[in-house]
Amino acid sequence: MEDYQEQEYEFLRKLEEEQLDRRKLLKRGLAAGAGLTILSLPEAALAARRSVLATPPLRGRDISMAELVKEAKKEGKINVIALPDDWANYVEVKSTFKKKYGLELADEDPQASSGAEVQAIISLKGQSRAPDVVDVGPGFAVGPANDGLYARYYNTNFKTVPRAMKDGRGFWTGDYTGVIAFGANLSVANRVPTSWADVLSSDFNAKIALNDDPRKANAAFSGVFSAALANGGSLSDITPGIDYFAKLAKAGKFQPINVTPQTVASGQTPVTIDWDYNQLGYKKTYTNFKWDVTIPKTGAYAGYYCQAINATAPHPWAARLWEEFLFSDQGQLLWLKGFTHPARFNDLVKRKVVPKALIDALPSAALYAGAKVASLGQITKAKAIVAAQWGPKVLGA
Repeated sequence: MEDYQEQEYEFLRKLEEEQLDRRKLLKRGLAAGAGLTILSLPEAALAARRSVLATPPLRGRDISMAELVKEAKKEGKINVIALPDDWANYVEVKSTFKKKYGLELADEDPQASSGAEVQAIISLKGQSRAPDVVDVGPGFAVGPANDGLYARYYNTNFKTVPRAMKDGRGFWTGDYTGVIAFGANLSVANRVPTSWADVLSSDFNAKIALNDDPRKANAAFSGVFSAALANGGSLSDITPGIDYFAKLAKAGKFQPINVTPQTVASGQTPVTIDWDYNQLGYKKTYTNFKWDVTIPKTGAYAGYYCQAINATAPHPWAARLWEEFLFSDQGQLLWLKGFTHPARFNDLVKRKVVPKALIDALPSAALYAGAKVASLGQITKAKAIVAAQWGPKVLGA
């Protein structure tokens, strides 16, 4: 797909240049015959550039970074959504972007789920406060892209993002990955679970919570997938994961509330099921109690998030500048600093641009060796099953 697109872009570029040259030569011929002053090449080039800048580009390489920044500064602002400060080091990502480009950044509803992000695009369409960009799970990337909610855009480093983590049409691009992990406040819980079976054991004394509702949040949905893998399920069968949580709820060990930094800090959610980077972030942030983290011995499940631009973004140039920043080396390393594995991680390592301290801060690679990743088709199927069964089986509603 990508090679074909490259050939198409090159063909169109050459065709445009050829047409411009023919127009220029025709004008020269007419001008020479009539004794008139002809349009100079710089003026023609400027006209062509104005035409390119009339609308946001399809690819980052279609214009210079200076031009992209200039157009974004005219808009002066970007609207983001569902980017809590403690998630994947977004606190530093956002502050660095604002400082670097001098744009205002409106951070709407930081605790929103992927489903709520998509709904915001729909409900706020045409309004100045609509989100310009979203960071959603793949289950909330494919459908909205097919429904025309996202704009096509290939960031400058699109080619170095693994093929399995991006839409070849350019509607969304995977940004960072994580693995489902357990986290526990040891001032409340007697230990952090080491496996899904351990959570149900009689000598484990605490309730456990998912990061939001699996019907609308990718983190929670991925937690159910992990439980399925550890309890006889597979990437093609998430039902055992739902049954596991039904059993957990029946035993009085499941808290159907959303995990937030506030619930963690207060001890309201003493044990959580969440992405490893969030769990490791809590361990670094909260020093007034000991927060311990483990990756399940069985059922290790890895997942990623996706960047997409609102097709009707109120600040389309700033949205594209945001994507360029996130997928630059600087943006990717800021995510790595937040304990994620950024999409371009292998490319960064290959070019030896990753500081050793960031690598050393990550858990042992051996813990991730057996992690499984669901395909887009498997995710779509599993989402439908969770939507139908979660309420009746787990919540009793």
